[in-house]
Amino acid sequence: MTINFTLNGKPVAIDAPANSPLLWAIRDDAGLTGTKFGCGIGLCGACTIHVEGRATRSCITTLGQVAGASITTIEGLDPNSNHPLQTAWIAIQVPQCGYCQSGQIMQAATLIADFPDPTDADIDAVMDGNLCRCMAYVRIRAAIKAAAATMRSVPHA
Repeated sequence: MTINFTLNGKPVAIDAPANSPLLWAIRDDAGLTGTKFGCGIGLCGACTIHVEGRATRSCITTLGQVAGASITTIEGLDPNSNHPLQTAWIAIQVPQCGYCQSGQIMQAATLIADFPDPTDADIDAVMDGNLCRCMAYVRIRAAIKAAAATMRSVPHA
């Protein structure tokens, strides 16, 4: 079966069963490896992408569920990798191993869209479930706050 959707602003057609995980279509068929496999059951957040602008776990989302949808991966968050979250992540040196970071950033983008001036409680509530085995949570929080401040002062397209 051919499933059509938009991936990072470009139309794609994936020939696979409708119940195939979106994660594997993104990684194997589209060749975008920034989205990571973590737990495979939607609990860790390493595979977080956006479907219609909302953070979604791609390991438990099927191709059939995204037919006709607009999907954004870490590669499509900003064409030049200059999204305020990406630049804050680098400036604050958030990653240690880096494995979970694309999922963290994608979840944080939804957080800032919903809470432009996030409190610690907002960050805790929305980022809960995006796991970091390196325990970089203090730096993740700092990067989210820095990016949110940047986005409030200079709107990002």
